[in-house]
Amino acid sequence: MQSLVERLDGLLYFPVTPFVRGAGDRAAGVDLAAYREHLASRLAHLDAAERPGPAAVFACCGTGEFFSLDLDEYAECVRAAAEAAAGRVPVVAGIGYGAALAASFAAVAKEAGADGLLVMPPYLVAGGAAGLRDHYAAVADRTDLDLIIYQRDNVTFTPDVVADLAAVPNIVGFKDGKGDLDLMQRIVSAVRDRHGEGALLYLNGLPTAEMSQLAYRGVGVPGYSSAVFCFAPDIALAFYHAYREDDSALVNALLDRFYRPLVELRHKAPGYAVSLVKTGVRLAGLDAGPVRPPLTEPAPEHVERLAALIAEGRRVLVEHGIEPTA
Repeated sequence: MQSLVERLDGLLYFPVTPFVRGAGDRAAGVDLAAYREHLASRLAHLDAAERPGPAAVFACCGTGEFFSLDLDEYAECVRAAAEAAAGRVPVVAGIGYGAALAASFAAVAKEAGADGLLVMPPYLVAGGAAGLRDHYAAVADRTDLDLIIYQRDNVTFTPDVVADLAAVPNIVGFKDGKGDLDLMQRIVSAVRDRHGEGALLYLNGLPTAEMSQLAYRGVGVPGYSSAVFCFAPDIALAFYHAYREDDSALVNALLDRFYRPLVELRHKAPGYAVSLVKTGVRLAGLDAGPVRPPLTEPAPEHVERLAALIAEGRRVLVEHGIEPTA
């Protein structure tokens, strides 16, 4: 049977979490019917003869607004993801906060059918190197699921701490959301020096990771998460397979005409890394509901710009002989 790491060889899908529209157009409970539709439509790409994907479902993570879910909502979403995946691809669930709450989410995720866990930063505090090592070791000790640790926000690892954590049997991956390539290269080097090649799976977890993936591959980080797959799976899969096949003409065309302008749009307001994605899902025909506060909805002119960028990305596909399929 393949390990979790072996199964994560491909584009990684981070679904949004649809919410019911409540009073004042505020996000109320989880819309499970919409969530299942979102999952089914994206997992249907597994059956494509050309450019199949994705390789995994990362449920209830950053794009899925993990911070806003209670345990019951979280359990419903992870279970729905596991049912939709049906063993065809692994389901990795987000966990976080302190070690005690992380353990509670981990237990719920396992019962709901998750195959692994993505560990978000601990709440608020920024501990030193030894404290981070002890925190993630404690989280790993409280579950038998495989873990991917996530460097972002208030968590910055030293290379030695990552090498220490790579010795923990169920810590199998490292995802970077910082964008410091010098630090990332030193982490990869330290783990390789201590444990040899293949001790950890490395993932690029920056928002709109496609924009930086060529550079990440150069320092030993082959995989990435794609928020674009949520709302334009044809564009995301075309880019991924062009990247893997060294089709620089298609890669560069999409970077220049779709991904770079998308990043510039994402920078227009805090929280757009999530709310723009949810808006894109709505533009694709599924009402995923609003985001939960403190996230806010994009301005109308930014919604129009996003729609124009998606259309431009699909023009690029047509110019390169690829029929848009979303």
